[in-house]
Amino acid sequence: MTTTTFISAVLALLLAPGPTNTLMGLAGAQRGLRGVARLLPAELFGYLTTILPLIYLGSEVLGRWPVAAVILKVAAALWVMFLAINLWGRNSVTGASSDVTARRVYLTTMLNPKALIFGLVLLPVPDDPQFAPRLGLFCLMVMAVALVWGTAGKLMQQGGGDGRRLLILQRIASVWLAIVSVTLITGVIRA
Repeated sequence: MTTTTFISAVLALLLAPGPTNTLMGLAGAQRGLRGVARLLPAELFGYLTTILPLIYLGSEVLGRWPVAAVILKVAAALWVMFLAINLWGRNSVTGASSDVTARRVYLTTMLNPKALIFGLVLLPVPDDPQFAPRLGLFCLMVMAVALVWGTAGKLMQQGGGDGRRLLILQRIASVWLAIVSVTLITGVIRA
């Protein structure tokens, strides 16, 4: 895979709406870009926690124990549904805001189905001379995309001082996360 193809594929996947991007958008709406910047290590370590073992052992483990992939997908779906329910139940207008924490970002990213694609498909094996440069490029793209989503969240709050926009954004994010969760479970059931 050429570098251009790699960058295009990774960016397309990273920019697509998903659980981690939803949290980064909410973080931008809640705390601005400084708040998002503080969450960048959690997102990056979340991806690396899943991706690095997949790169080194993934295809072998999943080949021997196909049920491991199913368990991973179900765990991801349950976590995303938990986030959706939690976001829906929070009311930022009355002050009971659902803060986006580093722990939530880490767990959500670690269980993000995108990590499976990065680890099993897009990143080269460790023996490949392109492994380290591509992994470094991947890390830079993760941080850049998180800032894009955080900026989008921050822009959603411009001019709104009563918290109603944040509540609407949280509800939209909640519905989107529920859809992602149901889609994951449906995929497991069909397979």
